[in-house]
Amino acid sequence: MRETLVLNASFEPLSTVSLRRAVVLVMQDKAVVEHAHPRLRMRAAAVEVPVPRVIRLSRYVRVPFRRRAPWSRRGVLVRDQHRCAYCGRRATTVDHVVPRSRGGGDNWLNTVACCAEDNHRKADRTPEQAGMRLLRRPFEPTPADAMLSALGASVREELPDWLALPA
Repeated sequence: MRETLVLNASFEPLSTVSLRRAVVLVMQDKAVVEHAHPRLRMRAAAVEVPVPRVIRLSRYVRVPFRRRAPWSRRGVLVRDQHRCAYCGRRATTVDHVVPRSRGGGDNWLNTVACCAEDNHRKADRTPEQAGMRLLRRPFEPTPADAMLSALGASVREELPDWLALPA
């Protein structure tokens, strides 16, 4: 489970890592804890470490510029907060606004989270042909926003105010 956010030395989000990996980075002095769980601590024979939610690397890591967030089904569900774009209920699938059979691709602007019933009802048609209306337009998140969104609601609620996503 990836639930610890890793920031570069310049405070830009880099990735998410497991709790175990985050603790190892802190213990090796490769990172410092920027935000810890308010009540939980990890104990070993000779050390006690706060459970990190956000760590910052001690040294700057040069990362190739990523202009776009990589598309994924899980990313679409997270972006749309697991809400169906047609009815607003819990979404379990991804729907292509323009079906793949009609030239629509797997990209951020052509896919939305969808419940199974609406996905089946829409079938191999566009929303206009199926008489369905999108509640919100699909958009392409920035790489940093996609990474922060992927942390999950429970972890995002515990992030410091200076790092939280706008609602």
